[in-house]
Amino acid sequence: MRITGGTLKNRQIICPKGIIRPAMDRMRESLFAILGDLHGLSFLDLFSGSGICGLEAYSRGAYPVVLVEKDTAKFPVLLKNASMAEKRINCKNLSVELYLKRTQEQFDIIYIDPPFPYRFHQDLLYSIGESSVLCDKGLVLMHRPKEKELPDRIGSLQRVDQRIYGRSIVDFYQKSV
Repeated sequence: MRITGGTLKNRQIICPKGIIRPAMDRMRESLFAILGDLHGLSFLDLFSGSGICGLEAYSRGAYPVVLVEKDTAKFPVLLKNASMAEKRINCKNLSVELYLKRTQEQFDIIYIDPPFPYRFHQDLLYSIGESSVLCDKGLVLMHRPKEKELPDRIGSLQRVDQRIYGRSIVDFYQKSV
């Protein structure tokens, strides 16, 4: 796997052992083209795995960037990948749900890429929308399988875009003020 754009373009990322479904290069390029310039924006990557999406955001100007991955077997690879950044990328080894309960940080963009069997997409989106972790007018991108349906509105989040990449869908939700 490689970073597709920005200051770290073409840098290779190590893929952790075990079950992992990294975001495809084509999908990442498309998503980050849609997001545009990320300078001055903060980025939270939930269910980080290798950290590729958070590193892609960092490479394109986002800072600070936080990566959250609970799998302790994958975490050392995540740390190694994050170390390629010149500025410190904060890596958290705990569940996404626990991180969201504990954090006092606020983000402009939150990228969520749970394992496809994950069943709590809507609950997770609702809790993000009702908390202060997402800035007003902030964006949440939810990567999910095509078979998993989500409503247009979840609490204070409104779907503003949706992109289909084969069996994968990425929903863009924006927080209403």
